[in-house]
Amino acid sequence: MAVLAKIRQRSALLIGVIALALFAFIIQDLIGKGTFSQSSKDVGSIDGKDISFEDFRVKVSNVEKSGQGISSTEAANRVWDQEVSIALLSAQFDKLGLRVGEKHLIEVLKSDPNIGKNPMFLNAAGVFDVAKFKNYVNTTPDAKQYIADKEKDAGLNAKYQIYNTLVKSGLYTTASEGKFKYEMEANKVNFAYAAGLYSSIKDSEVKISDSDIVDYMKKNEKKFKADETREIQYVLVEDKASKEDEAEIKARITALLSGSVVYNAKTGKNDTLAGFRNATNIAEFVNANSDIPYDSTYVAKNSLPAVDADKLFSLPAGAIYGPYVYGKYYAISKSLGFKAGVNAKASHIVIGYEGSQTQNPKEKRTKEEAKAKAEEILAQVQANPDSFMMLAFTSSDDASAQQGGDVGYFGQNQLPSALKPFNDFVFNNGIGKIGLVETPFGFHIIKITDKQDGIRLATIAQKIEPSEATSDKVFTLATKFEMQAADKDFNATAKELGLKVAAPVSAKAMDEAFGPLGNQRNIVRWAFDKETSIGDVKRFELANIGHVIAQYKSENKSGLVSVSLARPYVEPILKNKKKAEMLKAKMTGSSIEAIAKSVGVAVQQAANVTLDNPVLPGGVGQEPKVVGNAFALSPNKVSAPIEGNTGVYVVKNISTVKAPALANHAEYVAKVKAQSASDASRILPALKNNAKIEDNRLQFNY
Repeated sequence: MAVLAKIRQRSALLIGVIALALFAFIIQDLIGKGTFSQSSKDVGSIDGKDISFEDFRVKVSNVEKSGQGISSTEAANRVWDQEVSIALLSAQFDKLGLRVGEKHLIEVLKSDPNIGKNPMFLNAAGVFDVAKFKNYVNTTPDAKQYIADKEKDAGLNAKYQIYNTLVKSGLYTTASEGKFKYEMEANKVNFAYAAGLYSSIKDSEVKISDSDIVDYMKKNEKKFKADETREIQYVLVEDKASKEDEAEIKARITALLSGSVVYNAKTGKNDTLAGFRNATNIAEFVNANSDIPYDSTYVAKNSLPAVDADKLFSLPAGAIYGPYVYGKYYAISKSLGFKAGVNAKASHIVIGYEGSQTQNPKEKRTKEEAKAKAEEILAQVQANPDSFMMLAFTSSDDASAQQGGDVGYFGQNQLPSALKPFNDFVFNNGIGKIGLVETPFGFHIIKITDKQDGIRLATIAQKIEPSEATSDKVFTLATKFEMQAADKDFNATAKELGLKVAAPVSAKAMDEAFGPLGNQRNIVRWAFDKETSIGDVKRFELANIGHVIAQYKSENKSGLVSVSLARPYVEPILKNKKKAEMLKAKMTGSSIEAIAKSVGVAVQQAANVTLDNPVLPGGVGQEPKVVGNAFALSPNKVSAPIEGNTGVYVVKNISTVKAPALANHAEYVAKVKAQSASDASRILPALKNNAKIEDNRLQFNY
């Protein structure tokens, strides 16, 4: 049973097999999510295949409880993406008739280290023994049921491996493609050109309407395809401290510096209490008056508030600084003295051996061999300290090798107890010292590179927050705006009350993020509620922020992104298109010189330009259409006007230089092949793009 428990701990074994985690499932424990408003049994469908809400609910619940700290909406989105991917890919598996045998299933299950490397399932040679594994499963009822449940997932995983292999095998690069790549890089063209740049026409002279934007999106529908959205405008009324509140907090914390007189009911006399300056028990005084508990540690200068770091760090023992603003707090600090070397910075080279807890072993070696190698490297470093970084790169078995062995700054005893010898060496020696210590991770050649002094501060910090009176005023204003905006123009009402309407947020049904306000799922859900109509207004109270008064402004059911989102991308394209027509009308003449004169520019020269890097001189940038036309022309021929990226061009071919023929284009075939290596990853997005997907998650209050 202990083995089964260990297997359960690694229920996400499928994640390692498929990088996209398409088939990663959390072990189902049948714990419910809660009560929902719909009686529908299906949370959606993919190409006619229904997804049961009950199964979906269980999977979402398990993802929520997986310890990843994600919200219910994020969990629902993650499970939905998995369900869509599984349905689409499973359909492809079925079309191809893919089948998976027992051996393939076993290989997938073995990918979990708690199965594949479990001592109970290994033979004397340390190799996985299928017979031992089967015997354990068949004689342990819980394990048998667990493995049976996971075989379906393992089967999907195995089929995906086969499918992915088939797809990748179908991707190949021909010798002709390699030849074309070579010619793109090696063929060169020299040409003259006249350019009427788009920038020569002011943007204000070209107007692009919303209908122009929509027409362009319809012609390029795939680029602008989008889910149904709601546009929500809002006003944020922040619940924050007023200037009067801040002044009161500052005065209150300042008063703590001096002593106070308090009536003692027991003695019937007034007692004089010491202030922060003279308090005998600093920790007790801080904890009694501060919103942040007393911290007795020494801190380096770079850990202090940046604005006040110099003054705080230079405080002599017993001196006080403040009040000062520290984030969201007013603070006063008292120096309790300095300490040298509170933090240290070091680099190390780790030489591991068989049986050590080495992170990235580069080779197998015995403990004796590791020690001998460590001593050899130590001698090299002591003879030439500047060689440390390079030796760390090439020899260290630790992940820090990529940083030349640098492990950064750390405090005394901050490292794990297993690294105590490392800690003791660093803090018991000076900067520049090099030495050798042993820990459970192997042998460490250490170089101490820096140390930081620290100061211990007693700090009283009181949060800058609104008073009850301020919060009441904020609530009254927010409520007043909500009520008035419900019957009047939203923007005009905001202006009357001195409030600012924020930029509208375009939200999809399953979005959580709400513009700059972060995760505000309740606002998005309200906008998509069947009971909410265009123009409706509602106030939302946001903890530690204030009040959001939102208005459901409009909806977009077109299947395209909103005009406001598309305009920044589409408008420059359409403006350049219109400018191109204006420039073409000007570009007249029988020679390139005459054409250049017609638009008031000089004829430019471009030399040795290739199709692989179609960049024009003078900082113009890439102009592939222009260069392609230059290659297509015969010598001394002039082209028609060409609409390029930066303007309208006319080119005249001076000469085309063909590259020498190659007998073998293998090098260029390899280049093209490398460029298409990721093509297999485009299959799933393509399947989703062509699928008929019905999403009913909103009906279940996700």
